[in-house]
Amino acid sequence: MAYQDDTNWDNLVWDEDLGEFIDPNASTQDEDDTIVPTKDVNGAVLNNGDTVALIKDLDVKGSPLNLKRGTKVKVKLGDDPTLIECKIGRAEIFLKTCFLKKI
Repeated sequence: MAYQDDTNWDNLVWDEDLGEFIDPNASTQDEDDTIVPTKDVNGAVLNNGDTVALIKDLDVKGSPLNLKRGTKVKVKLGDDPTLIECKIGRAEIFLKTCFLKKI
C-alpha cells in the first residue's frame, strides 16, 4: 500500500525557524496577527489602570515577598495576555491573570 498525499513537494522550502517545509507563495497571514485580550480568572477583560485583587496567597520566587489573598493592584498590560505587570511596594513584578479578579 503506497502512501499518497496531494502535496507538491517541488514548490516547498525548508523554514529553519519553524522546522518544517512551507510554501513560499502561500499567504503570510497567520493566526498570531489577532489581538488576544487580557482576561481575569472570571473572563472579564482587563485594561490598563484597572484594579484587580489576588484570589489566593502567592509566594514570589526569589524574594521573601508573600502576597496575601485580597491584595489589590493596578493593572499594567504587556505583550503577553496571560501576564500583567504591577508594582507592590517597591517591587515591580509580573502576575499571572489566572490568580486575579477584576474589582
